[in-house]
Amino acid sequence: MAFAGKRILISGAGSGIGRVAARALADQGAEVILVGRREGALRETLAGARIAALDHADEASVTTFAQACPPLDGMLLCAGQLLTGSVESTPVEAFDRMIAANLRGPWLLCHHLGPKLKDGASVVLMGSNIGLRAIPDSAAYSVSKAGLHMLAKVLALEWAHRKIRCNAIAPGPIHTDMVDARLAASANPARDLSDLAKVNPLKRLGRPEEASALALHLLSDESAWTTGTIIPLDGGADAVY
Repeated sequence: MAFAGKRILISGAGSGIGRVAARALADQGAEVILVGRREGALRETLAGARIAALDHADEASVTTFAQACPPLDGMLLCAGQLLTGSVESTPVEAFDRMIAANLRGPWLLCHHLGPKLKDGASVVLMGSNIGLRAIPDSAAYSVSKAGLHMLAKVLALEWAHRKIRCNAIAPGPIHTDMVDARLAASANPARDLSDLAKVNPLKRLGRPEEASALALHLLSDESAWTTGTIIPLDGGADAVY
């Protein structure tokens, strides 16, 4: 029970990596607070857990939530969205949406909940490996996740005097609902799934459980000397492609 007695907040807890991590943390003794936009999905993640249904990019909602939030031993911020397109083809409204979902939201949670973090806490931000390297047709998403990676480094510096650590994980394609939605909108889902699996040397998509395992390590005392890092979790794509 590595997290017994600890209270961890998870955003994006209604699906994907956030849902898997929330259940794993609870299994290891943590008291979890689940944050996401859909109340029903949060309740499906973990019956009986404390939940907060809100848009993390809406400052008024985050401010209200922060006022009632108890002290925290850690945060895992997974909430985010994906829209595709190049710089020239992406409408400004879509760019703003990516910045709001993937950077403004985590910024607001850290801004308003930073004072709630106990000294020695750990924060993990869920970035993306295409925030580390450019690929076609993902411009706004990539830029927003690159900003999130820098946020992790900045927070590692700013919170160091309180012994609070902050790291980011940069996953490659993980087989979550977000990927399934992208495939469902495709004219050839089988081909696109195969193409996604080819973007790393291991030739497969990652599993939410694999991302969750790394997140739990970074939240735990086992990683007490790890901060300010951006860790690719992409089957080796960032290393060799």
